[in-house]
Amino acid sequence: MRTTKDRIRQAVLFESIGLLLSIPLAAVAFGFDLGKTGVLGVAGATMATVWNYLYNLLFDHGLKRLTGSTRKSLALRCLHALGFEFGLMLAFLPVIAWWMGIGLLEALLVDVAFVVFYLVYAFAFTWCYDTVFPDPDARQPAPSGQSQQAR
Repeated sequence: MRTTKDRIRQAVLFESIGLLLSIPLAAVAFGFDLGKTGVLGVAGATMATVWNYLYNLLFDHGLKRLTGSTRKSLALRCLHALGFEFGLMLAFLPVIAWWMGIGLLEALLVDVAFVVFYLVYAFAFTWCYDTVFPDPDARQPAPSGQSQQAR
């Protein structure tokens, strides 16, 4: 399993790079004020950072309990990204509507755009992060009856 320090590094890098990409894109795409979009982005990143830590911790614990490893297949990476974004989307929708002074339907469109962006970004970032900073538990599980030390 990843250490707390590693999980914090992952969450901070994820949100920092995401903000640098998403704030200007959202301001241009929706015609929003860059400053107001920046505040929204920071609020969303703060929410997402907390959610990122908790979600990844819970996901990895569940995965290790079910399979004996934190190794993620392509299908599991897709499920991981979808679950993360759906949970964050539900929490962020009312914040977008309130801060930008728009209705829930328009906020939903903005939220969906963020979700599409971050779905692709989360998938790519997590894969790259796992490659650069591999999790020692992401090995193939040992065959039944064989300890990991014997491999």
